[in-house]
Amino acid sequence: MQKERVSDNVYWFQSEIYAQVTAGAIIGPQWAVLIDTLMPEETPHIKHFLESELMMPVRYVINTHHHADHSWGNCFFPNATIISHDLCRKYMIEKSMSALNEAVEGGMYFKDICIIPPDITVADGSLFLRIGKKQIQIFATPGHSDDSVAVLLEEDRILFAGDSFMPVPFFVGGDYDVLLSTLIRYSEMGLENIIQGHGDIILRGEIDDKVQMNVDYLHTLKKIVKAAHRRRYPYEFLAQQDIEDTGKNRVLLGGIAETLHQRNLAWLYYHTYREN
Repeated sequence: MQKERVSDNVYWFQSEIYAQVTAGAIIGPQWAVLIDTLMPEETPHIKHFLESELMMPVRYVINTHHHADHSWGNCFFPNATIISHDLCRKYMIEKSMSALNEAVEGGMYFKDICIIPPDITVADGSLFLRIGKKQIQIFATPGHSDDSVAVLLEEDRILFAGDSFMPVPFFVGGDYDVLLSTLIRYSEMGLENIIQGHGDIILRGEIDDKVQMNVDYLHTLKKIVKAAHRRRYPYEFLAQQDIEDTGKNRVLLGGIAETLHQRNLAWLYYHTYREN
């Protein structure tokens, strides 16, 4: 696990075992807020750093969505209050528990963990927390998935975007149009940093360019899907569309970028044409 101090009271963590997934921590005078947990193999390292090295107990854990690499480490913080979107709680109860059982049966590490659903949830509006003299805003960002939230440290203008911002935008299970509007919204928020759900920290001077690159990628997908619809075998055509032709690099996200790209294309084609 990599870690970096972003500002006086903000830390960033990045996985070394899965797709450069990230987590973050906001440190207060007496306790900390953790945003996401990485994969559960790495969560104990975050816990040790915050609670043993910094001597800051984690009072709140915010899950940006229910996917395993963001929420399955909740169980390492039994005294913390878990916060998420209300659909995240629903999916963790309905989906994550059965997914964990399947993982355990497959002989994976996860046999020593359990799914802990959120205690407090937010839906369409915002939820606010005070940590010392600073305020955290938690608000819905349902483009990547319909249970996603982002977390804004208001005074520092640091946004923990979860998977609503990634080096390769990914919306399978979510909504293309909502994700596109979310990215544009981020460019208008006057941010100092964006903590992506996967990948490196985006600095203030990079934000406009990174947003535009992702917006351009999404627009390119729409063009590819329209071209595929004119073909006799559209899915074969889609499979031939390499991510590097869109300006993105296939080595992003630990090498899974091409897989995400192909899934995006198939999802967008189906939801653009097959449901009409």
